[in-house]
Amino acid sequence: MSLSISEDIKSVSELKKKTNEIFRQMHHTGRPIIVTVNGKPDAVLLDVEVFEKKLRSLNLSILLVEAENDVKEGRTRDAQDFMKEFKEGAKVSG
Repeated sequence: MSLSISEDIKSVSELKKKTNEIFRQMHHTGRPIIVTVNGKPDAVLLDVEVFEKKLRSLNLSILLVEAENDVKEGRTRDAQDFMKEFKEGAKVSG
């Protein structure tokens, strides 16, 4: 995710005064807005669609790490055996 230091860092005072403008910028660029309080980063504003996309990516990466650990620990089964069990258990034809 990119960030423009000159455009995407706003003080809380600036956010209060220019809320609509800042939100328009965030939605237009898709970049997050870093909100500062007393000159220090305090919060991040993020477009909901961008947030949901990032959350899906994070959730997928968590599942992949779990799967990689299963492989490392030898907790795997032959795919053909699994599919046979799956079809029998779910009563799937084919």
